[in-house]
Amino acid sequence: MIFTTILLGLLPSFLMVILGGLLRNRLSENAWQGLDKLNFEILFPALIFVAASGRPIAVADVFRIAPAVWAILAAGMALGYLARRYGPERFLDFAGGWQTAWRFNTAMGFIAVAVLPGADLGILAVAVGMAIPMANLMAVTALSRGGSLGLGATLKKIAVNPFLLASVSGVLVGLSGLKIPAPVLAPVEMLSAAAIPVALISIGATMDWRALARLDRFSAILCGVKLIALPALTFAACAALSVEASLMGVLVVFAALPTASAAHVLAAGFGADRRLVATLIAQSTLLAALTLPLWIAVVMLVG
Repeated sequence: MIFTTILLGLLPSFLMVILGGLLRNRLSENAWQGLDKLNFEILFPALIFVAASGRPIAVADVFRIAPAVWAILAAGMALGYLARRYGPERFLDFAGGWQTAWRFNTAMGFIAVAVLPGADLGILAVAVGMAIPMANLMAVTALSRGGSLGLGATLKKIAVNPFLLASVSGVLVGLSGLKIPAPVLAPVEMLSAAAIPVALISIGATMDWRALARLDRFSAILCGVKLIALPALTFAACAALSVEASLMGVLVVFAALPTASAAHVLAAGFGADRRLVATLIAQSTLLAALTLPLWIAVVMLVG
């Protein structure tokens, strides 16, 4: 019954992805790229800000959530390196794929957490706010060993990342306890409401549905780390530390998310093999359609 409930909760999202696949040829590649940029620059930052600023945040929440998500990212980086011997010979190309072991799809995170009973998107927003800069810095560190883009220029891009700015500003508003006037917040809420549908349609339109046929030992290790090992380690750690159910659910789902759909953008900026990263993104996203509901079911059974 629990698994059926989860699948029914995620079904509208899967249907939106399928719709995107059906609409792929209705728009030009430039149009889809423009839609992605709209979501990246405006819609999703609005969603993150609304989720983070929508309730008061205790300083203690930041201090307990930040180390947890940083530990998850560090574990992904360490375990992902096990794929080195099976990956591309050039380290830069390996680093482009390596980052997919710890980076996460924020859009899927908000969708998955919303399925949990008593879902607290505010906790996820804090987690995302703490994780985004660290995940990007880790990726930059790996890619900067041989990239064509200077470290300083890349760090500057990270500093003005819309997701980072929205997360930090939303967390600051939540920490301050300030209440944004409704007429001011209403347009931001309208933008945030469009973020997830647009992201799902775009994912479906750009996904390579044949990527699973190219699953090899290298990609299997990276996907296994991201979709199985990280959530398993997170669940075990939360159980051992007696973490409350609401936080455990968010952390396990966060750890189980498929990799970030924009990982190929950073890889391309450094001159890494962009096609390899795009394939890994597609494989991770498709496999997560099976693994993510299972982890949600585990969390719900324990909670």
